[in-house]
Amino acid sequence: MTAITFPTPEAPTAPSVGRIPGNKGIWVGITCEFVEFMVLFTVYFVARAHFPEAFEQGAERLSRTAGTVITLLMLTSSFFIACSVTTLRTGRRRQSLLWLVAGLVVALGYPVAKFLEIRWNLAHGINGSSGIFFTVYYYLTFNHLVHAMWGILGILWVLARHLAGGYSAEEYSGLEALASYWHATDIIWLVIFPFFYVLA
Repeated sequence: MTAITFPTPEAPTAPSVGRIPGNKGIWVGITCEFVEFMVLFTVYFVARAHFPEAFEQGAERLSRTAGTVITLLMLTSSFFIACSVTTLRTGRRRQSLLWLVAGLVVALGYPVAKFLEIRWNLAHGINGSSGIFFTVYYYLTFNHLVHAMWGILGILWVLARHLAGGYSAEEYSGLEALASYWHATDIIWLVIFPFFYVLA
């Protein structure tokens, strides 16, 4: 069995200067995702400005443990998928597949963690009608979960293509597009996490 090793800094082949990672289509999707969440974050700030006490009190009732676990899952999964891209660039297809599978397994932990968090919330009387803070919280986090589920479906699709030999050291734009989308979704969560679990 081939051992998984972390890609070394000197290993990857330098991509051509000025090249857009992935493809233009994925960047249209990422731009739309960012615009959508910019609107939602605007709603967050407007609501917080009008109901500061509700946001201060609401954050104290959320499970910071759940938020931290989701953050670690997103960051770890993103790292594994980045390793998958890096190893494929150097022709290590088997290792690239193993990194991608690892990224998928960790990514699947997100909806599981979110389900457990929601169950914990409901057990403590926290639902969408518990106040403006929780309405905004559920709306933003559910929207992020939807985008993450699209990303998980994307991982499954790319993994299937990877197993079928659809990517190589010369052509890996599909894998790179997936990594770009997953990193973008990761970045959005890194904004959501402090907004609700730390700063509110």
